[in-house]
Amino acid sequence: MKQDDRAPFVQGLRPGRMAAYSPGEFVEQESFMRAGEILALAHQAGIAPGISVLDLCCGVAGPGRFITRELGCTYLGVDFSSSAIGIARESCGGLSCRFEVSRIPPIPPGPFDVVLLFETMLAFPEKETLLEEISGALKPGGRFAFTMEEGLPLTEAERESMPDADTVWLTPLQEMLTHLERVGLVVRWRDDCTRSHRAVADSLNDAFAADAADISGQIGPRALEELLAAHRLWSSWLREGRVRKFAFVAEKTQTPRMSTANAAVAG
Repeated sequence: MKQDDRAPFVQGLRPGRMAAYSPGEFVEQESFMRAGEILALAHQAGIAPGISVLDLCCGVAGPGRFITRELGCTYLGVDFSSSAIGIARESCGGLSCRFEVSRIPPIPPGPFDVVLLFETMLAFPEKETLLEEISGALKPGGRFAFTMEEGLPLTEAERESMPDADTVWLTPLQEMLTHLERVGLVVRWRDDCTRSHRAVADSLNDAFAADAADISGQIGPRALEELLAAHRLWSSWLREGRVRKFAFVAEKTQTPRMSTANAAVAG
């Protein structure tokens, strides 16, 4: 199987994902977000007809297609996986969606009304570099809507136990708020989704374990073992407070400046 072949994972995990989410909450997302959370975050970001949206690390773009269908925006999804983008293109039907295969950063210059980054902030070790580009791609008054895994960096022992630890770069909350302020992004809304995402992680782990034989046949036993191990770790960390999950909407100010708004949200 090619490293970039996303189709076996999409097909193999789909039954488990559909079983794990409540009715109406699965929209082909590859994360712990429920459809209701995705739509709430999109509303907070002001997504509506005529709004231009850039979705970074969109994968197969389940959330992006869902948002476009529900809210009627103009959508561009970007991901480095050509197979994921291929699936997204095949699945978009008559929606006004465009897709590009590209490493991130760099990101398309825009300007855009809204930039999305769902469930992949932890994959970027240099957060401020990414945020600078996002701020530069937004119109003045544009919004950056994203989720993040908040916590201290992984220890060496934790890295040894975490599959794909080279894509797990946790960030303390105050550090993230400081990064946002430096690039001219002021937090307007924040929601703690730790409890709900822990519940989804538990439900997914149970569903994948119950469907283990079929999943293993699609993606292989090693990939299944790593998948289950990762879900168990996330569930444990979210339960114990080692990691917290947050959703944010930050607005681009005219010029980068230190803001008291972000400091107030941190409290």
